[in-house]
Amino acid sequence: MAEKSSEELASATVVETPSKRGRLFRRLATLLSQWGVETNGIAPISPEQRTDPRLYQMFLIWFSGNVNILTLTSGTVGPAFYGLGIRDSLLVILVVDIFTWAIPAYFSVFGPKLGTRAMVQARFTWGYYGAIVPSVLNVLSLQGYLILDCIVGGQTLGSVSPHLNASLGIVIIGLTSLVVTFCGCQFLHWYETVVWVPNVVAFVVMLGVGGKHLVDTPLYGPTPASVSAIMTFGATLAATNVSWATLTPDYGVYHSKDASTLRIFVYSYLGFIVSSVPAHMLGASFTAAASYVPAWGAGLGNGNDIGGLIAAVLGPAGWFGKLLLVLLALTAPSQCAPTMYTACTSLMTVAPALARVPRSVMAVISTAILIPVGIVGSTTFYSTFVDILSLIGYWLGPHCAITLVEHLVFRKHRWSSYTVMEAWDCPRHPNLPRGYAALGTFVVCVGLIVLCMQQEWWTGPIARRGTGDLGMLIGFISGLGIYLAARAAERWWQIRRRGTQEYVS
Repeated sequence: MAEKSSEELASATVVETPSKRGRLFRRLATLLSQWGVETNGIAPISPEQRTDPRLYQMFLIWFSGNVNILTLTSGTVGPAFYGLGIRDSLLVILVVDIFTWAIPAYFSVFGPKLGTRAMVQARFTWGYYGAIVPSVLNVLSLQGYLILDCIVGGQTLGSVSPHLNASLGIVIIGLTSLVVTFCGCQFLHWYETVVWVPNVVAFVVMLGVGGKHLVDTPLYGPTPASVSAIMTFGATLAATNVSWATLTPDYGVYHSKDASTLRIFVYSYLGFIVSSVPAHMLGASFTAAASYVPAWGAGLGNGNDIGGLIAAVLGPAGWFGKLLLVLLALTAPSQCAPTMYTACTSLMTVAPALARVPRSVMAVISTAILIPVGIVGSTTFYSTFVDILSLIGYWLGPHCAITLVEHLVFRKHRWSSYTVMEAWDCPRHPNLPRGYAALGTFVVCVGLIVLCMQQEWWTGPIARRGTGDLGMLIGFISGLGIYLAARAAERWWQIRRRGTQEYVS
């Protein structure tokens, strides 16, 4: 296939149309391209364009995206919401992080190898129309994450001075994330290359000034940890980690298609694990200790002000602590920007009409939604946090299982089995499944998840027995077996009906 010209790429998000709106989007895309803004929408990147050899970026983007206050917040849930002590929280964090980060790290390989965004790649598992389901769910999930991220960043910024508040901080974080997302994937990679530095310094200082209090804090919580609390905290943390699986392919689509699968996986996995384990553990430790340190307890307030807790920990550092607090808040877009970017590309995958809208316009719409919702939700942070994360985890379990079985079993881990450039936007192309197996598997898994889930508004009969929230785990495990059988039956039926194999190399 001939390499596309820059003019073709600049208008890749716009389909030829005589309408006034279509002409407006075309002119906007051309103008943004001239300014250096990425204007390629969801069209796959051709093999000729996937030549970037800088695989270390696959480490830096996920390291920067997780070595921040937002990842620290995920670790606070164990002590703050489930009443776990330091010891139990750290053990859960270590086990969950080691195993669950392997999933998004492996999904990152799809970007360089296929050149497709995550939800475009989903069409090669769910079918063209079936992929609308994970695309919609991904948009809702990532928008929920954006709201949570902006709340934490806004609270942290608001705790710097009495003249600031969380609402103003949320506005600042939201707009900063918009600017980074607006510029596109290449700018985002550059931003993530440098933004981690102040966060690492801040975490080291927090440990230095607050370490003496952590040493004096009891390792066990005030009450013995129940199996239900441990499992449910683990499920919440797993949902946080696995949710990155729908982002990681998007940020390798320009990287070398010839890079080995192992190298891409290792870079991504190390980026996740090296950043998240310390951040999760710091969050859990400081929150558990807040009950024994009056200043930290006052900063945490009613348990919903993470920014106040961080400000209290950094308080002994004086003006330098305040400077670090500002930097921690202003670097929150290191996680917000990739989330917003993928939320936009996922929405563009839902319908052809949405694919015509420039990604930059989608980013503006996303920001307009997250700022007011974030301001309202900031007063009940933890209940909002847990509810959103749990719902995300429920659908991600079956989705990841379906994608892995399709690639490893039915496509035999052969990248040549995907005819991406010809099939990605052709609903009846033989390289795209019809989607019946994926949709059927998903429906059955949801039924099983309902039996195992544990939420304030619903606890399934299995969870009532004290098992904790097993919904995501059951969804993933059952998805592996059910899709294996359903997909085999679907292929047999299709080959018998049409007399042709699906996959062409």
